[in-house]
Amino acid sequence: MTTTPATLMVVDDDLEIRELLADYLGRHGYHVLTADGADSLYQQLAKQTPSLLIVDVMMPGDDGFTICRELRKTSDIPIIMLTASADDTDRVLGLELGADDYIAKPFNPRELLARIKAVLRRARPVATVATAQEARWVRFGDWQLDRMTRELIDREGIRTALSGADFQLLQVFLERPATVITRDDLYTLTRGREAPPLDRSIDVHVCRLRQRLGEDAQHSQLIRTVRGAGYVLTAMVEPAS
Repeated sequence: MTTTPATLMVVDDDLEIRELLADYLGRHGYHVLTADGADSLYQQLAKQTPSLLIVDVMMPGDDGFTICRELRKTSDIPIIMLTASADDTDRVLGLELGADDYIAKPFNPRELLARIKAVLRRARPVATVATAQEARWVRFGDWQLDRMTRELIDREGIRTALSGADFQLLQVFLERPATVITRDDLYTLTRGREAPPLDRSIDVHVCRLRQRLGEDAQHSQLIRTVRGAGYVLTAMVEPAS
């Protein structure tokens, strides 16, 4: 059976980077589109939706942060941010705005390829035939999760779509209720690699997930901080019909 290649879109005002990535990723089996900025991106998105966006932070006009913020209002398309800054500020801001991952320039194309594969795996829909241990719907606290559509459902039945990164992080907690999970373990389980030294991006992801659940760091009841240890999901997890 022939598999349709995933479509990626590289958004960067640097022509050399666009051409380099289009050639490299194309040789690894992806269909690659390019855009030199926000206007070109929005025009192309009106015609088709790629599987993943690779967006440079520093661009004239709408920068990468603005693009990410605007897209997250209506779309959960996976986004990997490219940043030339060695400071963690750009990376943390990108994650807070809804990016799924980031990579600093200059980067090894092989590392970017690995990040793309990992994000696409997280974004892949859950199989419709679930095992007894992984029902399509699960209940925890006042919430339900539809694993097939990756949507949170509140008491009133209102559905909220999760990004691939938020869904993967929630899955880790749901599979390990009442278990303290270290930051390093959360990073490894959600990213498929060890956390860099002093990297605190997982804290940003936990904060974002808490917001999806209507909580904040100071008063979180579902995902509690265990000082010096990590985080724990306090709710009972059970299949829901």
